[in-house]
Amino acid sequence: MPAIELSDLALARNGTTILDGLSAGISAAGITALIGPNGAGKSATLRVIDGLLAPDAGSVRIVGAGPVRRAFVFQRPALLRASALANVALALTPLGLSRIERTRRAHAALARVGLGDRASAPATRLSGGEQQRLALARAWAVEPDLLLADEPTANLDPGATELVEGLIAEIARQGTKVVLVSHNLGQVTRLAADVVVLARGRAVEQGPTRTLLTSPRAPETRAYITGELPWTSFAAAS
Repeated sequence: MPAIELSDLALARNGTTILDGLSAGISAAGITALIGPNGAGKSATLRVIDGLLAPDAGSVRIVGAGPVRRAFVFQRPALLRASALANVALALTPLGLSRIERTRRAHAALARVGLGDRASAPATRLSGGEQQRLALARAWAVEPDLLLADEPTANLDPGATELVEGLIAEIARQGTKVVLVSHNLGQVTRLAADVVVLARGRAVEQGPTRTLLTSPRAPETRAYITGELPWTSFAAAS
């Protein structure tokens, strides 16, 4: 599993600073959450790690035993106007697998996320929760070393959120490193072993989840947590 070293990342778009010298070390195992207010640079950081965005300065170093296979789950899944099975099978094309093996893996991944009976259903006709599970099946099928998840439950109801959280936890238990962006501190407490707090394009604090959320050192962290408490389950979880 990879460890990720972010060094002095800078990124600006249209005159707006998005990342401003961000440096952080992300552990090699389990689930790490990136938290912070809107505009802190969380989603941009995920995209830089994945290579979807090139920073203006700084570097990303992913330490692993050989090439690191990555997968990305977006807040709103980008799905093809095709069947659920085809959406998963197509993601396997770059791996050079035979058509039979791609189909086998796709069926297996759909079964793992509880969509085995929806393989022939048009992806765009699935519910929001089913679409996010399909996105996770697509990621799971490629057997990634690193899964990047950008607010994967932001648009889901509590039942669908619980299902998706369970799948993310299972993926991590099987050895995939997960970096998760979330505004839900209850979710962060349930899933993440450690947290990196971002503010104004920088990492202002990081550490074990419960320690950081109960005894934050940085004023930005304290302000963020205080603002979140009234509408998250963190108070009940602590």
